[in-house]
Amino acid sequence: MIELYVTKPNELELRHVDSLRAPKDDEVKIQLIYGGICGSDLSVFKGKLPHATYPVRPGHELLGVVIEKGENAAYDVGTRVVVLPNTYCGTCDLCVKGYTNICRNKKSLGVNVDGGFSQEFIISSKYVLSVPDDLPDEKAVLIEPFAVVVHAFKKVNIAKNTTVAVVGCGNEGMLAAALAHHLGAKVTAIDINPNKFELIKKVGNIRTLYPYELQHETFDVVFEAAGTKSAVEQAIRITNPGGDVVLIGLATEATFPVIHIVRSELTIHGTIIYQFPDDYLQAIEYLRDPSFSIDPIVSKILPVADYQQAYELAASGNVGKVILSFKKV
Repeated sequence: MIELYVTKPNELELRHVDSLRAPKDDEVKIQLIYGGICGSDLSVFKGKLPHATYPVRPGHELLGVVIEKGENAAYDVGTRVVVLPNTYCGTCDLCVKGYTNICRNKKSLGVNVDGGFSQEFIISSKYVLSVPDDLPDEKAVLIEPFAVVVHAFKKVNIAKNTTVAVVGCGNEGMLAAALAHHLGAKVTAIDINPNKFELIKKVGNIRTLYPYELQHETFDVVFEAAGTKSAVEQAIRITNPGGDVVLIGLATEATFPVIHIVRSELTIHGTIIYQFPDDYLQAIEYLRDPSFSIDPIVSKILPVADYQQAYELAASGNVGKVILSFKKV
């Protein structure tokens, strides 16, 4: 079979490997259908994630079909599934409190253990979830990245006419803008790239602005999804007194105006990945809703043989989600 592999930073190759062993105990063997390219996949490839290990097989936004199962596996052969790419021990103090998303012993597929950009891979069935038959592959592959946004939205209250700003229109930012719009909020998407504006406007009636175009306007809820110092600092500046800032991006540092935060009674929420399976199940329900406009966020589906083009396109910053297809290898 074939798989993608990052041998070291900036070296990505498609290689042939031996067939896999049979799954044991609670394991399942999954034949991959689609794999979405995430910003963290690009960071691993470029050597920008300090906790990444090499060599490593990338890929964690995974949709596939169970083709073999161990004797204690939770899913039958033929079941279409998505994958939880972050392990949790279930026994550390954080897991016991329910914070499996920040487990002290967490490992992440495609970062510090091998991911799923392979024709087939084996994983414990406790880290997979079945997909409803009425959810097409092109939406089902978004469950994992969309669950990040679903989890973030649980930090705040978004209702009809809530004013929402999304700073940064990468994949997570566009998903956040789409969900806020779906919930009836008045949404403003902020980015430096006009190509992202064209995509986000296809989702619905969402206003788009460059960062410098915001003067004295403020918002009830601000989602920061750019992951840069300037974006975090702007997010705090443009939040209404008594409002909420939700930090989705992974900026390494920022300068916080403490007196402004205190006097304005701002609430700042940190959020990372999701709770499994609850956030996945909620993501599925949104994606099944025909009124939820999400299709424009998927920009390109390319065969895995075109992996170089796919990675270059995803890294360009000019498109939405880029997906690798393993359907016809």
